[in-house]
Amino acid sequence: YEYRERIRKELDNAVDFWLKYSHDTIYGGFFTCIGRDGKVYDELKYVWLQGRQVWMYCRLYRTMDRFRKPEILEAAKAGGAFLRKFARVSSGQWKCAFCLTRDGKAVKIQRTIFSECFYIMAIDELGRVLGDKDMQLEAEQLMEQLIYWVKEDSSGLGRPQLPGDVPTNSMAVPMMLLCLVQQLTDGRGQEVVHKYRELASWCVQQILQHIQRDGTAILENVSPEGAELPGCQGRLQNPGHALEAGWFLLQVSAEQGDAELRQTAINKFVELPYQKGWDKEHGGLFYFLDVDGHCPTQLEWSMKLWWPHCEALIAFLMAYSQTKKPELLETFSQVYEYTFNHFPDAKNGEWFGYLTQEGKVTLDFKGGPFKGTLMWRLKYDKERHPAEEFALSCGLECNGQQ
Repeated sequence: YEYRERIRKELDNAVDFWLKYSHDTIYGGFFTCIGRDGKVYDELKYVWLQGRQVWMYCRLYRTMDRFRKPEILEAAKAGGAFLRKFARVSSGQWKCAFCLTRDGKAVKIQRTIFSECFYIMAIDELGRVLGDKDMQLEAEQLMEQLIYWVKEDSSGLGRPQLPGDVPTNSMAVPMMLLCLVQQLTDGRGQEVVHKYRELASWCVQQILQHIQRDGTAILENVSPEGAELPGCQGRLQNPGHALEAGWFLLQVSAEQGDAELRQTAINKFVELPYQKGWDKEHGGLFYFLDVDGHCPTQLEWSMKLWWPHCEALIAFLMAYSQTKKPELLETFSQVYEYTFNHFPDAKNGEWFGYLTQEGKVTLDFKGGPFKGTLMWRLKYDKERHPAEEFALSCGLECNGQQ
């Protein structure tokens, strides 16, 4: 009961914060650089976060009765219109900007697929709410372009093929594509499911390649063939990403009734990264680790970020719901206690995102280039125990790597 009430309160507070402070009523879209007290400290608009906020509003509106409010729908529509008008950097091309000015001029492009991924999630979910088939078609067309960039030819991303650049399977890519498959197929007919079945299987196999060192480690980057890479890049561990992959795989295993995949997901992508990544002295999950114990080269490696803890809550509660093993619920409770004792801002609402290793707030803004709406990835089922509303509605960010 305590979990349920706190979870409901945090969800309501997070939504209220963004409804109150983030809407740009002049140019459309959302302010995402928002300080501790809700004041906008930078008017740049980040496409990742624009897409996530549209998605969040739409999913809340579509699936939860208490959020079926006109102001939420209108904000989602305005955000979607801003995205569709300005996110794509040139007419007739699919590449999206990473960052826009307040009035929609492109500032920066990333040579990755992630702006496009969140664009797809936003317009697909908005299309569901509005019953707009053109939006669904646009989402599927952009999805085909992403698949081509990832599996066939990445030159359209603008990344030059340099002689020293080692081909890499970065776990973020198949994870994100698998997330999009789940978005585009959820609740739709077998024709759509069949369309993406091969891609879903490819994503699962790509993720499983990251099980390394005879099953004792999940590495963030491996070769396209699944071999360990040399140097810091090859030794890098990202506990939050591994946990995120774990609950993605658990979704697939539940949909397919695949007991072996479920066990692998729990053992290797849920329990193992928690065991390796939990700070036994101060509590909380490290951001990055080196599998051989060297100091990671990422300057923020020892910080405690909100999103890995949200991933852990999702993963452990989902694992428990599928197995009923009490030790999984116990770990959920441990992560819950750390998370709710450190990240929420009781005075101003929403959550802080960035703590020191010792658990003190080091960056006190509520939104920035990578941190946006806390509750952006809501997975809600009316039949689910209400405590799962939090674990399956917590937000995350990708790791912010360019």
